[in-house]
Amino acid sequence: MFVKKAGSTSDSFSKYRPTKTIAKQKRSFRDNVGTSKRNERSKRPDNSPPLGSTLTSPIITLVVGPDARLFACHEEILTLSPFFAAICRGQFLESSTKRISLPEEIPEVFSSVLEYMYKNDYYPKLLHNKRSNSWELEDSKKVAGGKGASESSVYHPTTGQTLLKDTLIYCTAERYGLDDLKRLALRKQGLQSGIQCATILASARYAYANTPDSDSKLRAHYLALIIRSRNTFKRSGTMQMEMEAGGKLFFDLFVAMANHIEDISSITKSPR
Repeated sequence: MFVKKAGSTSDSFSKYRPTKTIAKQKRSFRDNVGTSKRNERSKRPDNSPPLGSTLTSPIITLVVGPDARLFACHEEILTLSPFFAAICRGQFLESSTKRISLPEEIPEVFSSVLEYMYKNDYYPKLLHNKRSNSWELEDSKKVAGGKGASESSVYHPTTGQTLLKDTLIYCTAERYGLDDLKRLALRKQGLQSGIQCATILASARYAYANTPDSDSKLRAHYLALIIRSRNTFKRSGTMQMEMEAGGKLFFDLFVAMANHIEDISSITKSPR
């Protein structure tokens, strides 16, 4: 469904050429899936258990969200994240409580992050369709209103808006230092469809507010989506209100559109 980013004003906007950026991907996602767990394990702290561990490390309790929902995770799994590894080295050095409080996190999103850390995926799972040689989401063929459809967005209490769950997972993975989870979330978001314009725009604003300017994936993902679906967005009252409110998102969108027009012009003028 969507893809891409924004960086410094001078040199990064040339990346927002949707037709070219899509074509430049050479490695298949199957390769990424096969290597993602190895990549994540290579980032473990030096004192983490070796591969093949039977998960006998201490259990850490995580208190998540304003309602203080409880989650449990083995320390050796949790410390796959540099964020939690630093917390464990500090807070738990002489502590027996083994408890971390995360009041700003959303339980539905955090649950998916933990699921990924144990299983290298989260619901709905990413499946390879051998017949069509393409990727799809588990339960993607369920009718609207089924479990698969209901999982694509989550209410975000801080913003008071409904946002795309994969965007929230991507931004959480950014904070936790889980680069492979970021790639997986972006891939899954690209397979979503039937999302309302208001949800896409709210999620795009959230992505801009919760990723660094150096992010080269999620931001540009939204720019490319809006450009591809421009006929729908130009009729959207929400789009008009968002553009009037302004923000870096829409300057980046202007530059991306200009680059897209230049690409089309160069193709038209090139000799055949």
